[in-house]
Amino acid sequence: MSILFRDVEVEGVRVDVRVVGDHIGEIGPDLPSGAAETIDGGGGALLPGLHDHHLHLLAIAAARRSVDCGPPAVTDLATLGRALRAYPGSGWVRGTGYHESVAGDLDRHVLDRLIPGRPVRVQHRSGALWILNSMALKEVSRALDDTADVERDWTGAPNGRLWRYDARLRAALPAGAPDLSAVGETLARYGITGVTDATPDLDSTAIGLLTAAHRSGAVPQTITLLGTDDAWSSGEGLCAGPRKLLLRDHDLPAFDEIARTVTAAHRAGRPVAVHCVSRESLLLTMAVFDDVGSIDGDRVEHAGIVPEGVSEWIARLGIRVITQPGFLSERGDAYLRDVAPDDLPHLYPYARLLRAGVKVAPSSDAPYGPLDPWVVMRAAADRTTRGGETLGPDERVTPMTALAGYLGAPGDPGGPPRRLIPGARADLCLLRVPLRRALAPPDSAWVRTVVIGGRIRHHCW
Repeated sequence: MSILFRDVEVEGVRVDVRVVGDHIGEIGPDLPSGAAETIDGGGGALLPGLHDHHLHLLAIAAARRSVDCGPPAVTDLATLGRALRAYPGSGWVRGTGYHESVAGDLDRHVLDRLIPGRPVRVQHRSGALWILNSMALKEVSRALDDTADVERDWTGAPNGRLWRYDARLRAALPAGAPDLSAVGETLARYGITGVTDATPDLDSTAIGLLTAAHRSGAVPQTITLLGTDDAWSSGEGLCAGPRKLLLRDHDLPAFDEIARTVTAAHRAGRPVAVHCVSRESLLLTMAVFDDVGSIDGDRVEHAGIVPEGVSEWIARLGIRVITQPGFLSERGDAYLRDVAPDDLPHLYPYARLLRAGVKVAPSSDAPYGPLDPWVVMRAAADRTTRGGETLGPDERVTPMTALAGYLGAPGDPGGPPRRLIPGARADLCLLRVPLRRALAPPDSAWVRTVVIGGRIRHHCW
């Protein structure tokens, strides 16, 4: 298949771009016609397709069939109960997005009072915690272990709060393949042509679902997986990225345990991607890197709190940071209320990391943050909460800087933006207007046509 883009803006110059097969064939003024499809760009910017460097595909699909249990849709116990009871059907009820500001720390007893007749599981908005009612606990009893991840009451009985339990719960829940086609369509509509799935410890079932979704075209985006083991072999359209290490903030592992894991991954030639939301987890991780060394590609996911002077430490060791500015717009008012005052100035830094020389790439962490990359770019530029407060004004970056992070290669987040040149893979995002206008402010409504591997995956007039 061939596509000819007429009159598009590429790096500030209006040219034509010819796509041949899955690659860019020619770029220049007034290219001869003859393509199977011609698209008149009208001076709109043609970009490399965007890459989201940290999200969770299966969780996004699951969230679409879940009830919203957090602000602003749900703000108190009464509205939470109504939302759960309105869930259609008669079997399991799945809720997401819960936050303590709604009704404090949920447990099975609270959920039993709200909806006693159906098994219920509600996910905290962080993604780290599931809360189950008594009926749900009985259904998954075979999956409950003796670790600290299963909270228990004074009698030793599970209280319904399960930490980082996704993989262990999956085997005990009713079977059912999630619909990933809507996820792929939404990603394409936003201009996203590739993603890095940051879900830890993917089992063979999850990898099989993602592989089948990509092979069928349900998720046409290229997929990099962080949650595979070192023996997994990449397939067409899917590849292994750094090895994901999940540090549970409620139960941090010992220094020596992390050091052994990082060393083993490095010996296998694989970088690591370490989940660090809290100050403590980041400092522990950096101490490990300082002791065992780092290799190119090592990265910190989130860097939710970066104390003074740590940016330079990260830069010295060559560690990349994958950040989520979208949390500031979605959760910023709760941060102002809940985060310690000493930590607020160090919350999700961006400009400071760049000034220190750290390679930084923005991402969504969807479904826990906003999937729309243009929303994330806006949040990186204004750092404004829903209530109109500003969090860390000195950490603002330009929309162009945030966009450049989305244009970085999957294997080089925070590196130079990919460029449209002959021979490059035809992963493309055509905007309706020149780039300067599309970023003032960033808005996904400007996305017009998206091409992945030379095939049109989204097009509107």
